[in-house]
Amino acid sequence: MAGQDWRIGVAGLGTVGAGLLTFLADRPGFAPAGGRAVVTGVSARSRSRPRPFDISGLPWFDDPVALATSPQIDVFVELIGGSDGPAKAAVEAALSAGKPVVTANKALIAEHGAELAALAESKGAPLLFEAAVMGGVPAVKMVREALVGDDIKSIAGILNGTCNYILTEMEATGRSFADVLGEAQRLGYAEADPTMDVGGFDAAHKISILAALAFGCAPNYAAAEIEGIEQVELLDIQLARDLGYRIKLVASADRSPDGVLVRVHPSLAPLAHPLAQAGGALNALFIEGARVGRIFLQGPGAGAGPTAAAVAADIADVMTGAVRPVFQAPAASLSPFTPVDPSKSVGRAFLRFLVKDEPGVIAAVSETLAEAGVSIESFLQKPVDNADGVPIVLTTHAVAESVLKAAIERIAGLPAVLDRPRLLRIARI
Repeated sequence: MAGQDWRIGVAGLGTVGAGLLTFLADRPGFAPAGGRAVVTGVSARSRSRPRPFDISGLPWFDDPVALATSPQIDVFVELIGGSDGPAKAAVEAALSAGKPVVTANKALIAEHGAELAALAESKGAPLLFEAAVMGGVPAVKMVREALVGDDIKSIAGILNGTCNYILTEMEATGRSFADVLGEAQRLGYAEADPTMDVGGFDAAHKISILAALAFGCAPNYAAAEIEGIEQVELLDIQLARDLGYRIKLVASADRSPDGVLVRVHPSLAPLAHPLAQAGGALNALFIEGARVGRIFLQGPGAGAGPTAAAVAADIADVMTGAVRPVFQAPAASLSPFTPVDPSKSVGRAFLRFLVKDEPGVIAAVSETLAEAGVSIESFLQKPVDNADGVPIVLTTHAVAESVLKAAIERIAGLPAVLDRPRLLRIARI
């Protein structure tokens, strides 16, 4: 159908949906293959909700499944969100009918990607999801297409703009997590229920997708180790900076002979490192390949314009007749990656202790770490006004995580330690 009109059905008319409708109205003939992309059906939870785009002239579907299977559309665009419910039902219905599907739904792909890929390929229907990861930054195309001739060893980066905004503002303004989160919600950067973002789950969905593409396996979101930023205190940010680091929520996927380790954690990046320099709501990603070395991507990870542009790029691929497996290999050959035991992971760490201001405390902490086999790299003691004790912070040399956590448990039991020790990893980037 290259050079012909393509009829587009759009389910979900939030920020991205409105951005896509605006884009297609302004540039219906954007695709290189020629022809036009014309919206011929829409669906959302509310028809009367105020929107920046007039939908009164578009055919309305109360049920997204009905839109997905309508003979009035050639391509179904799913922007509803959520791993199950209407989004999953509509995507399955469209694929079952042999219709190409474009989605920005990272939860759906991360949790059901393998079964959807099998359905899509059995029906000969493309399933594309560039907008599911890093918004307008072409991370999915980079990993699935541009680097298909390389062996990717690791991927790591900042994949959630809400968390990056919060951490950036905490450092810049000296305000607490709760205060900055409230502001982010008022500005629309964070949802009323921010759990998916600040809990690390959104970033885990995205890194699970990238890991599947990079390593030729099925997404295995259930195997991801996830820690959000809710427990990051302003004191941690200030002390990390004194030691030459900045705290970021880093999502990573590493492949080894033992399997794949997928993690999302607040981590320290050196101040001069590109990840540390990516502030505000920016996303940033490092990809390391055996042949090409390291590639760095940075850009807006969300928003109407960037994400709608990524959706439009996938629509253009459908219009040009691009054919490839949903992931790196045909669905029939995909299997979930073998997860690596995180306790065997080796890396450097940032430890913060709140202790009594009395002689011998530092020696007791140092001796306990040494006895456990943890070597100290740097050390900082910095009294804080109005604190119940004295915070001491140190960074370690590389050590197995099981050894480090055992040492922390021993230190937590020392009489002079007033609060639970704080562990943050130093990013391996």
